[in-house]
Amino acid sequence: MKILSAEQIKAADLATQQSEGISSVALMDRAAEVFSARLIELYPRIRMELVLIVCGPGNNGGDGLAVARLLEALGIRVVVFVVAESEKRSADFLIQLDRLKGNEAVTIHILTAVKELDNWLKEHATEDFLIVDAIFGIGLNKAPLGVFAEVIALINTLNKPIVSIDIPSGMFVDTSSIQHRKHIVHAQHTLSFEVPKLAFLFPENAAFLGAWELLSIGLNHEFIENVKVNTHFILREEVRLLLTSRPVFAHKGVFGHAFIVAGSEGKIGAAVLAASACMRSGAGKLTVRLPAKYVSVIHSTLPEAMTESDAYDGPLSEIPLKQAYQAIGIGPGIGTAEETATALKLCIQNYKGPLVLDADALNILAEHKTWLAFLSPGAVLTPHPKEFERLVGKWDNDFEKHQLLINFAVKNRVYVVLKGANTCIAFPDGSTSFNTSGNPGMATAGSGDVLTGLLTGLLAQGYSSTTACILGVYLHGLAGDIAAAEGSIEAMIASDLVRHFGNAYMEIRKIVEVAGTE
Repeated sequence: MKILSAEQIKAADLATQQSEGISSVALMDRAAEVFSARLIELYPRIRMELVLIVCGPGNNGGDGLAVARLLEALGIRVVVFVVAESEKRSADFLIQLDRLKGNEAVTIHILTAVKELDNWLKEHATEDFLIVDAIFGIGLNKAPLGVFAEVIALINTLNKPIVSIDIPSGMFVDTSSIQHRKHIVHAQHTLSFEVPKLAFLFPENAAFLGAWELLSIGLNHEFIENVKVNTHFILREEVRLLLTSRPVFAHKGVFGHAFIVAGSEGKIGAAVLAASACMRSGAGKLTVRLPAKYVSVIHSTLPEAMTESDAYDGPLSEIPLKQAYQAIGIGPGIGTAEETATALKLCIQNYKGPLVLDADALNILAEHKTWLAFLSPGAVLTPHPKEFERLVGKWDNDFEKHQLLINFAVKNRVYVVLKGANTCIAFPDGSTSFNTSGNPGMATAGSGDVLTGLLTGLLAQGYSSTTACILGVYLHGLAGDIAAAEGSIEAMIASDLVRHFGNAYMEIRKIVEVAGTE
């Protein structure tokens, strides 16, 4: 799914109006109908005996006025406050306001000072009501000021549910809003239209969005299909198209020989997790290189894997390329000792096949940034935010971090999987994709080691770096979702992810089978 900018969303609205021969007000009515229907589903009518709708003077306010008219028609008591610091109002807002003024059942307050709203709230303090936020939409490009800022600050202090139309008022779509956090609505739900907004995918905005979801209002499919974007949202229907089938007469050699370099004193579990994930990914063969005294750990926990022992029991000192491995994964738990760093340097200088670097391998590169030039094009780096910071330096907000991510991938001709909620994949061509699977239970030790093994295994099977990143990140998150459904988010551990890789593959396969029968 494409992530459109604010300007592209406006263009999609216009394209829809032109292709269907409808007015902008008609499209606004369609959005209001979809929003109202979902609002009633989320908040059963018994909790909606009173709905307070706070509108701004633009088209988002027009959406709110249309929602007010629809809710009242369903017998719900509606009170509207229009924030009117000036007389400037959009044409569609004025049309919706004229329509609503003819409805005596809806009380409309023109708000010129926050005190008027404050007084009303005090009079109705004992009533149970819901607030619909329709103050600002996606067109906002400067921080709320004056009465707008005061109204937002006031409704944020109320112990009432707030549902935002399209986007929490005060939040920018394409740039950071962090400098005016106090003047962004804190929604419990954000019901957005058609496509996700980039702002929804960053941690700095999570507290304002609440639970967000997309509602289709039938924007022109052809326009969205053809518009050029650099940012995507990974959907399961798209992932299923990436998954290849296995030939009936295949043998283990067809699915590649992977090489995992992992583990050191106190961190041998990282090697076990990465190796287990690699085998469960579908790789044909796996060799694990680790310190000599820990070889028996792999044999006892993962008898399917082969091993290579380092010459010493201490830190890894060599990464010999004895065979023609189809992919190599390096980093989980290897430490950052000098001899290990030297071994990593020689490996990335000499190996030009698919490569995954994680954890301590990234920490070593952060200390020797000139070595990034040794990476072969298509190498995959999988940092968590702190590891990424060590590579590129600090950032002031998540939009800046996103741009640093893009710049790093382009400059070094690599793929970067920045782990976290909505894990973001940056590609060497400057595009990015955000993941949609996964949950907070995956924020547990070893989860990243599992991802390293999974990606290495997919690369060994012949998937391209692009496909391996998208497929691997989604499967990793989907396995976490299945594990959470089986147990809980709180009790999840990294080995649960490996255990559910098979179920995750089957979930994807199910969609393939269903799609094939249509």
